[in-house]
Amino acid sequence: MKLLFVANRIPYPPYRGDKLKIYHLGKCLSANNKVHLVAFLENKKDITYKAELEKIFASVTLIALPKWKSYWNVICSLFSNLPLQVAYFKSNKMTAAIQQLLTLENFEAVHIQHIRMAPYGLAINVKNKILDLPDAYSLYWDRRFKNATNFIEKFINKVERNRLWNYEHKVLQQFPKVLVCSSEDARYLELEHPLSSVSILPNGVDVEAFNGVQHDYDNNSVMLFTGNMDYAPNIDAVNYFVAEILPIIQVQFPTIKFIIAGQRPVKSVLALANDHVVVTGFVKDFPSVYRSASIVVAPLRFGAGTQNKVLEAMSMGVPVVCTHVGFQGLGVACGDGVYMEINKDAFANRIIALLGSSEIRKTVGKKGMQVVQTKFDWNKVAQQLNDYLTSLN
Repeated sequence: MKLLFVANRIPYPPYRGDKLKIYHLGKCLSANNKVHLVAFLENKKDITYKAELEKIFASVTLIALPKWKSYWNVICSLFSNLPLQVAYFKSNKMTAAIQQLLTLENFEAVHIQHIRMAPYGLAINVKNKILDLPDAYSLYWDRRFKNATNFIEKFINKVERNRLWNYEHKVLQQFPKVLVCSSEDARYLELEHPLSSVSILPNGVDVEAFNGVQHDYDNNSVMLFTGNMDYAPNIDAVNYFVAEILPIIQVQFPTIKFIIAGQRPVKSVLALANDHVVVTGFVKDFPSVYRSASIVVAPLRFGAGTQNKVLEAMSMGVPVVCTHVGFQGLGVACGDGVYMEINKDAFANRIIALLGSSEIRKTVGKKGMQVVQTKFDWNKVAQQLNDYLTSLN
């Protein structure tokens, strides 16, 4: 097939989040298809990555979107009904670039990434097009609204949540197929927007890179959290963990270390660093960081979708303790690589039990590796997307 991928940001370097997903889907599908990419540049440096992407994609079109332009878009949309997330990515240059590609190539299917890019998908006159959502975005913003404590933040989150819900209700049904990465998100969209055709395309793992054969289960000295550390759910999660959960664990394990690994840590995250808390900043080699960990924690209190941090840890054979945000929608049993705990005492006690037994850590970790290899290998996820695309013909 000749495919067009439309992404809200350049999928390189493929370290975290939606960049990771687009990169691996494109890489896997390019083996048997001609995949063309058009995406926004986040900054001037990103243009240097074009050569790397051209090793995978048949063509790569990168569109600059200056910050001032995005901010102006947001200001202009304040008194409209358009979600700020969508307004931010409005670009006549992107529209023109997509239309030019459509005149040059006869695409058999189009993959639109994120609700932010939905307007470009609606303008494409191709029957076979898929809107691939990292999560149910109105659900994500609903959780942000409910978790906010500041009145102004709570008000803004509620307004954006309502705008996104209305936009989803209008837009999703105009795509022949809508994808989300978890069953929890799919159930939400099916309930809220029943006219939409919603299916699941999970996040995946590069099982060759995240290989747990060398994991040391005798190590019980390190807890790990990974993720982009300027992302609101991650910021809240580590602050919550250090303030509410870590002190309970330290009663039993006073020398335990908590490592926060991820790029762009904000001030409130950097301020957590002390003798027991390490903030690494950018990490290039995540597999080595996972190998150093006894347990991976994901104490997220809001967000949606499935978490790369959970899947990567499972692939490495590292036991995970997470909240419902990282667990619901995975479709795995509690204990098969990951435990779900909601309140802080249960979360801490689960970690204490795991730290106290290398055999339990090994048993849980091995189950996680098997689950990932069966369900979440990127090659299998890409094949699912290929099947969705061909089923629309």
